Amino acid sequence: MPPRFQPTALATALAALAAGPACGADTAPLTLNPVVVTGSRAEAASFDMPAAIDVLDRDQITAGQPRVNASEALAAVPGVIANNRQNYAQDLQISTRGFGARSAFGVRGVKLVADGIPASMPDGQGQAATFNLDVAERMEVLRGPYSAIYGNHAGGVIQLFTREPEARPSVEGGFAAGSYGSTKADLTAQGKLDGLGYVINASRFSTDGYRDHSAATREQAFAKITARPDPDSKLTFVVNGLWQHNTQDPLGLRWSTAQASPRSVEAAALTYNTRKSIDHLQGGVAYERRLGADLLQVSAYAGQRSVIQFQSIPRAVQLANPGHSGGIIDFDRNFYGIGARYIAVREAAGGKLTTTVGVDLDSSTDQRSGYQNFTSATALGVKGTLRRKETDTVESLDPYIQAEWARGDWAFTAGLRHSNVKFKVADEYITADNGNDSGSRSYRRSTPMLGVVYKLNPAINLYASAARGFETPTLNEMFYAIPPAGGFNFGLKPSRSQHFEIGAKAFVGAASRVNVALFQIATEDELVVAASADGRTSYRNAGKTLRQGVEASFDTAWQRNLSSRFAVSHLRAIYDEAISASVPAGNSLPGIPRTTLFGDLAWKPLPGITATVEAIYRSRVFVEDTNNAAGTDAKRPAPAYAIANLRLTAEQRLGHWRLTEFARIDNLFDRQYIGSVVVGDGNDRYYEPAPGRSGMVGVNARYTW
Repeated sequence: MPPRFQPTALATALAALAAGPACGADTAPLTLNPVVVTGSRAEAASFDMPAAIDVLDRDQITAGQPRVNASEALAAVPGVIANNRQNYAQDLQISTRGFGARSAFGVRGVKLVADGIPASMPDGQGQAATFNLDVAERMEVLRGPYSAIYGNHAGGVIQLFTREPEARPSVEGGFAAGSYGSTKADLTAQGKLDGLGYVINASRFSTDGYRDHSAATREQAFAKITARPDPDSKLTFVVNGLWQHNTQDPLGLRWSTAQASPRSVEAAALTYNTRKSIDHLQGGVAYERRLGADLLQVSAYAGQRSVIQFQSIPRAVQLANPGHSGGIIDFDRNFYGIGARYIAVREAAGGKLTTTVGVDLDSSTDQRSGYQNFTSATALGVKGTLRRKETDTVESLDPYIQAEWARGDWAFTAGLRHSNVKFKVADEYITADNGNDSGSRSYRRSTPMLGVVYKLNPAINLYASAARGFETPTLNEMFYAIPPAGGFNFGLKPSRSQHFEIGAKAFVGAASRVNVALFQIATEDELVVAASADGRTSYRNAGKTLRQGVEASFDTAWQRNLSSRFAVSHLRAIYDEAISASVPAGNSLPGIPRTTLFGDLAWKPLPGITATVEAIYRSRVFVEDTNNAAGTDAKRPAPAYAIANLRLTAEQRLGHWRLTEFARIDNLFDRQYIGSVVVGDGNDRYYEPAPGRSGMVGVNARYTW
């Protein structure tokens, strides 16, 4: 195993950074009232929106960070849990106000968007790994009722915006290295040439992994071309690619193993060489045109994603069940979509009326196969006999309308979206022992939203909002019926939720902002794990669930060289009625901590040098629905934890050159804790340990003509 990062290495690196010249290049000051487009779709100050929305700017995303995982920055947003699972085969685990916590891989229940192009498929399954953080300009994170206007699986919305080309061309490169054999190299060029703007990036991340059998290599490429056909219009082309081959999957651990040997894996991961390969490429075009005060926006995108995953399902299980789909998942997905909206601004009844009318069409088609993960009793973890073959199609068509009217101290918002989602499965593997599992299912739901803002005074806004939400099962959640039944689970109903929120936003002096939100979410037919066995997880609709919580954040610049951020969330997420004898009303929903805290304090002792200390706390997390009512040691909750991180950044400007360096230590006090959990795992492999003390150092050089 590679050695842990030692603090003495960090001290040496920091001394070298401080020795270099630093010329008046302080980190950008806090932006207390950023302009956002998420939620209203028309530009608006975040302070004036009746919604809980946070903005992470470029400095907060990139400064002192390796720019590999969105979780690096999202930790500072109240109401959001973004876990780096230390497993690049399964992507990040992201939830907002508890939506998405049940996901065993990828992101569900949270809408992901990059440059206006969905990073979530029409069934709601998304991949945060496709976010290219090297070129990120900002992330907007929306929670609460306002998210409903984004339709299916919008328990929250996370939208990434990439940087715009600048008039002066530049080229920059960076390299970072750290614990567990982790390295990151990237190269970016940007500028404008003959009226065309461009941003081009390529990067490579590689790690041996904190745990055994968790090595990964991720390569990404990005290109953005902008043009202005005339003074009133803009045309943007974006291409984004991700390639991640033979990524080892360490799986979760049982409780006893996680405590005795957190860096290890269960034997099944090695026996079947669990791993995943991903090829993802997508491109899009967006056109917008100013028509006086109005704005027309049209976009289209298309892409292809190929995945092959080797699982640890035992050979005996597959041989004993003729209907089993095998231990290898292999699919090729083609997806596309178009969107159009018209934003009209008018004077009405003595106030300003902004109306948005739009429609989104999204489609994905999977050519999916399943294979045995063996060819003999001794040849395991290899591609064997075909056990599944089908074509899966998901389509969604969502028209929507949204209007905001503002006059004096009041602003009112109303919106309505009608979602139509269609699933279709064409089974092409039909044998005497495996029947025809073809079928289809359609879901329709209208999701209204209302909001109001009252400006108590220029420094304080009060708001309230309400909405109905809608969440269909994903394809993966429909794949397996509840045992002993076989085939697809087309009987799953969508979950339906009612969201209520009240909040306050306030400026305190000239350098501080406070946000507070109280909310309640009542859900019917919540999608929960029904059974997990033989490598297959099936889902069911629970009865009623209830989420009640409070979120607060406080950002301030105490003085010119000292600033801080603080975020706290408390969420009571429970079953509001019993779903079985072992899951009574009042049990907590698994995967959701009740209390989360984040705080950081940044100090600039010298121009161009910033030292920041971070603190993170999360309360215990239940791993399954019974909340371990029987006292089973193997199913105990993941305990609460608190950790501290330290980072240092430095910047120097030398003529046309801009040099930046960073060094960081994570988990400064070397705590052993469970960083994330796999909800409802049938083998009791719930626990995904987080690294002990670890570190990384990096350097970036930029030349501007």
